[in-house]
Amino acid sequence: MATLNIKDPEVYRLARELANRRRTTATGAVRDALREALERDRQDRQGRAGMAERILVVGRRSAARPEAFATDDELYDERGLPR
Repeated sequence: MATLNIKDPEVYRLARELANRRRTTATGAVRDALREALERDRQDRQGRAGMAERILVVGRRSAARPEAFATDDELYDERGLPR
């Protein structure tokens, strides 16, 4: 079996604190925390991929419109500042 040797006192302290709060071992706390972090990361990546696709859809729909939504003259004044 592979081992993980934690030499950082802060990591050890955090693992013990989480273990105490969850009434488990330090190994259990680290295992659960890593699983939770990996799941959040997976969901974040899926969310970003979904967001990118939604932005591309909006871009394609916008590009397909024959008329402009707004011109620079409508958005900015003669000094280039937003109206």
